Amino acid sequence: MAQVEAETERIVAADAETVFDTLADYSGTREKLLPEHFSEYEVREGGDGEGTLVHWKLQATSKRVRDCLLEVTEPADGELVEKDRNSSMVTTWRVTPAGEGKSRVVVHTAWQGAGGVGGFFEKTFAPKGLARIYDAMLTRLAAEVEKP
Repeated sequence: MAQVEAETERIVAADAETVFDTLADYSGTREKLLPEHFSEYEVREGGDGEGTLVHWKLQATSKRVRDCLLEVTEPADGELVEKDRNSSMVTTWRVTPAGEGKSRVVVHTAWQGAGGVGGFFEKTFAPKGLARIYDAMLTRLAAEVEKP
């Protein structure tokens, strides 16, 4: 089994605190940021950053659906970590200042992939697909926080 990783980033025209608070708002704004690849969204505990337990299904491809139950922590300033109880998947969101009134948002996901031929294809294609999904989410995030 090989480590599979996907990462994407975006500069957003809003301050880091606003962007982070929007991402951490699982009981409100977060669901609006999710593209069509996500379904069955449900906050089961908490709802604002650290201590949140949130469920969703992620349909990365027409055949691949992950049933995710994520524990949210905030191990550092500007950082949200979502650890899936149902798999080895860990997604880390980092929000840092990027100049006057701007933020850099980096989302990084890693998991233990399959072995053999299936693992080769997963390691080759899954990061690109997941990066596209998170890019769509970052586009929605920017639209949400860059409102006049």
